[in-house]
Amino acid sequence: MLVSQKMNPKIQKVDLQNLDDLKVSFPASNPFENLEYFHAMESSDSASEKSGWIPNHLGELNNDTLNSFLPLYKKFNSYGEFIFDQQWAHALQQTGRDYYPKLLTAIPFTPCEGERILAPNDKKKIQLIESCIELMQEDKIESWHILFPNSVGKKILRDQNFIERFNYRFVWHNNDFQDFDEFLAIFTSRQRATIRKERKSIEKADIEFKSRSFDEINSNDWDIFYNFYRQTYFERGQNPYLTKEFFYKINTANHILKPVIFFAYHQEEVIASSLCFEGKDTLYGRHWGALKKVKNLHFECCYYQGIEYCIKNGIDYFDPGVQGEHKIRRGFQPKLDSSFHYFLKNDFGDAVSNFCKSEKKQIENYIEACKSYTPFNKDYKIK
Repeated sequence: MLVSQKMNPKIQKVDLQNLDDLKVSFPASNPFENLEYFHAMESSDSASEKSGWIPNHLGELNNDTLNSFLPLYKKFNSYGEFIFDQQWAHALQQTGRDYYPKLLTAIPFTPCEGERILAPNDKKKIQLIESCIELMQEDKIESWHILFPNSVGKKILRDQNFIERFNYRFVWHNNDFQDFDEFLAIFTSRQRATIRKERKSIEKADIEFKSRSFDEINSNDWDIFYNFYRQTYFERGQNPYLTKEFFYKINTANHILKPVIFFAYHQEEVIASSLCFEGKDTLYGRHWGALKKVKNLHFECCYYQGIEYCIKNGIDYFDPGVQGEHKIRRGFQPKLDSSFHYFLKNDFGDAVSNFCKSEKKQIENYIEACKSYTPFNKDYKIK
């Protein structure tokens, strides 16, 4: 591993290809912060130079122990990020300057909140931030983008004068529900009837579900799931972001990453499935697919099965992924979200900052509109 001549000498470029040789001294707050997840992405060519994600990770390495880690990719496009900055790219290119390559701190293809600057304290986090900015200056890269940090990460990035761009997501909250019927009690009578009708239609279609937790999932399960996953992309005329090899890599680290797969069976044939990952207090919904079109199957496979799993296992939150207004009527509550952005030159940074301030008002108005749209009974308070 090479040490940059300009960076803090404690900070090095980190290569995850030899993962078995690395020990980690900081905890992961969700499955996607584990180095095994990054390694699965990169070694499977899902997130690699071939697919437009060029690893440039930074960290403090002491012998074979990684004391801090900044996931960092050099990118020449904005695919697979779920935060859309193509307008910014066009605007900067109109001035004769290059928006790409840019630096990106994110979990590839995974729009889930969490720690993005992985270190035991603020001092080490600031060292990583400063080292990345020095790398930008050295390589003449105009911008650095940090996507979906959690509340801890947001505070330090605000303190370091990053530009905050607001967005939204929908998250389910477990209010110590004892069963699904108790969860339904938060809705108006009309919406309770609607959800029961949706679930009943799946039962009438002779479809039943079985879940496989991380200690049960095997390579055959991943083969079955991958067929559904890629079908979702084929129907849109796209190639899937993730390779089959990625899921095989996940299989070797099931006990760390804790995947959960829900399979839908019709007359003993698997016709659909969805994939989640279980964190400390959150179930993260990630991918799904189906080979047969059945009304309400998506709602059951991607939402209701996950909600029941959370209730049964005492999990506080269910994050099914970004956007999707249809989630509101199924108990998912709107939540303000944000990403952070740093620009080397103030002229363009100031323009982006003004844009983000204006956009924030629109997002806040949208969330308030969503709250008025939620079909909860008058006694239930949105958190």
